[in-house]
Amino acid sequence: MVSRMRGPSSRGFTLIELLIVLAIIAVLLTLVAPRYWGQVDTAKEAVLRENLRVTRDAIGKFYGDSGRFPDSLEELVSARYLGQKPFDPITDSSDTWTLDPVPEGLQGSVYDLHSGASTKARDGTPYAQW
Repeated sequence: MVSRMRGPSSRGFTLIELLIVLAIIAVLLTLVAPRYWGQVDTAKEAVLRENLRVTRDAIGKFYGDSGRFPDSLEELVSARYLGQKPFDPITDSSDTWTLDPVPEGLQGSVYDLHSGASTKARDGTPYAQW
C-alpha cells in the first residue's frame, strides 16, 4: 500500500491556477452579460407594449359602455375595467404615464396614454410615441 505524504505543496490551489480560473470566468462573463442585459430590455419593451394594449382596450370598452372617456386611470380600476393601475416597466412606475386629452366635443379626460420615459426603444423610436 502506497501512502501519500501530505506536505504544504499538495494543499489547495496555486496562485496561477486561481488566476487562470478567474480569467476564464471573466471571459465568459464578458460574452454573456451583454446578451443578458439586452434580453432584460427586450422583456421590458414587451411588457410595456402589452400594458399599453390592455389599457387602450379598457379605455375603448369604457367608452363603448358609458358613452364617455374615463376621467382618470383610477376610474378604469374602480369601474373594474382594469385590475390595477398599469405599470410602466421603462420608468418603473405607474404614475409616469402621459395622458392624451379627449378631443373637443367628447366627455372625459383620458383619450390615450403613452410611456413617460424620455429614452428611446431598441428600434430607435421614443417610448413616448408608442
